[in-house]
Amino acid sequence: MDILNNLFPNIYNALNDFFHGLLRGANLRPDAESFIVSLIMGLIVVVFLVAISPFLMLSLTWVERKVVARIQNRLGPNRVGPWGIFQIFADMIKMLTKEDIVPANADRWVHFLAPVVTMIPITLILAVIPWGRGMAPADLNIGVLYVIALSSLGTVGIFMAGWGSNNKFALIGGMRAVAQIISYEVPQVLAIVAIVLLAGSLSLVDIVKLQGGWAGFRWFLFAIPVGPIAFVVYMISAIAEVNRTPFDLPEGESEIVAGHHTEYSGMKWGLFYMAEYLNLFVVCAIAATLFLGGWQGPLLPPWIWFFVKTLLLILIAMWVRGTFPRIRMDQLMKFAWQVLVPVALVNIVLTGLALPIFKAIGLI
Repeated sequence: MDILNNLFPNIYNALNDFFHGLLRGANLRPDAESFIVSLIMGLIVVVFLVAISPFLMLSLTWVERKVVARIQNRLGPNRVGPWGIFQIFADMIKMLTKEDIVPANADRWVHFLAPVVTMIPITLILAVIPWGRGMAPADLNIGVLYVIALSSLGTVGIFMAGWGSNNKFALIGGMRAVAQIISYEVPQVLAIVAIVLLAGSLSLVDIVKLQGGWAGFRWFLFAIPVGPIAFVVYMISAIAEVNRTPFDLPEGESEIVAGHHTEYSGMKWGLFYMAEYLNLFVVCAIAATLFLGGWQGPLLPPWIWFFVKTLLLILIAMWVRGTFPRIRMDQLMKFAWQVLVPVALVNIVLTGLALPIFKAIGLI
């Protein structure tokens, strides 16, 4: 049996038993003991999230460099360590030690808080992702709503970065980024609504459990036609929302700047960099959870299945980055509102019509 199964429930039960025995003579009320255990469990979850976030960023950085280099017939990192695997640590040291430069006329508090505000929501989303059987740090019955709400907060940090820098290019880049993210959040959420209708639950843990079955027969991706449509709309919207090629127009490379984080350096810029890669992991992990059965799968431990599916979707996003050219800003916005939103709305109607059929054949 995989020792990681039910990891967080087992930790909670162990803490509960430990403190119940430790505080037996203290005559504390049961709700006080429960509060202490919940507080310590929350700290454990925070430590877990803080520890895994840099690891995910560093790993995905190396993987993307190798994947895009392969697409472009290059070698990629190959000097620092075997296969260039230590290059990511060299880059991390550079970010930690590089001088932090703040523009003289910048709003210093807004400039300082922007990368923090951008980073925190993404890290908090990791807390509700089911990494494996019983490996959801926080099993919320409104997990989907929680994810949607927190993912919207990133736009605040991006606009703060553009405004607080007191740089016209940064401000324009921030406004473009906010417009793009808000526009593509709409079809992304509508695609998720179709899956929520199929599952009848907002809990990510319940959605994974409902997709159990041999060889992925009950994966919502195969709930034809609504599953594939929702998946395509979600993935396109997700790639656009995390500001990746061919949708990375807020970077403003034709202006020889870097969009909303033009005036950032050192670790502050590193937080934006980490947020981008964590965003990529989060949207692909959510896609694996909603459409590909999450940790469900035969033979291998559940957490390995989760990472395999998530990595597959990440590789697809990297493949898109190395293949497609950028589109114009007007094309970008029109595609969201005139194509993806109508398709997603029609798909919700199809989902409502198909629900009795799916129930009849045992898909849900």
